[in-house]
Amino acid sequence: MDEKYIYERHCISSCVKCPGDRGGVKEDPMTTMWLLHICLVLLFSTEISSLDCNLLHFQQNKVNMESLALLSKMGGQFPLRCLNENRNFRFPQKALRPRESQEKNGKVVIQEILQQIFNIFNKNLTQAAWDRRSVETLQNGLHQQTEQLETCLQSEMENETPYLGNEKLLFPMLKLKKYFQRIRDFLKEKQYSLCAWETIRLEMGRCLLFIDQLMIRLQN
Repeated sequence: MDEKYIYERHCISSCVKCPGDRGGVKEDPMTTMWLLHICLVLLFSTEISSLDCNLLHFQQNKVNMESLALLSKMGGQFPLRCLNENRNFRFPQKALRPRESQEKNGKVVIQEILQQIFNIFNKNLTQAAWDRRSVETLQNGLHQQTEQLETCLQSEMENETPYLGNEKLLFPMLKLKKYFQRIRDFLKEKQYSLCAWETIRLEMGRCLLFIDQLMIRLQN
């Protein structure tokens, strides 16, 4: 059982002892009420945290589908005049697919992709003819997904080797970072033009579809 969980349970059980059980020391009723309040907060926060991580796949699937819908909504159809800007950024799909025994690695990959997409959509959007409310909602959803994954991964990996020291992830993560660097270089080269952003909007849709496929694979 998780050491943090055991510690919190110990704190709770210590708090709810009757005043008469504490070495015969008489306690102030107000102090006792505050202790009980703190214990209840500890108890419910522990259960909620555990529940969120147990339902992570369902939460991520829902937000990921919403993000795909927002990508489509915020820009509409791809402008025909931008077809010449289309480019193959060489998404490293094969390298990023973890084996069945590497579920945590898959979550790390998803978290990194989401963080990179969030970073991409947080700079120089002035020439992108997109619905601003949809863009903000997309950014909020990406941030929420990233935070949830990071929290749950930290909980799972407290006593394990982080991905930077995991040899099985070094090569895929390097490929992924180079992929997003190519995207940033493209945007800079095109001076963040409308057509450049439309090209990236399509590309980020491919990334989100890959995440959806990867999550289904991890669930199975």
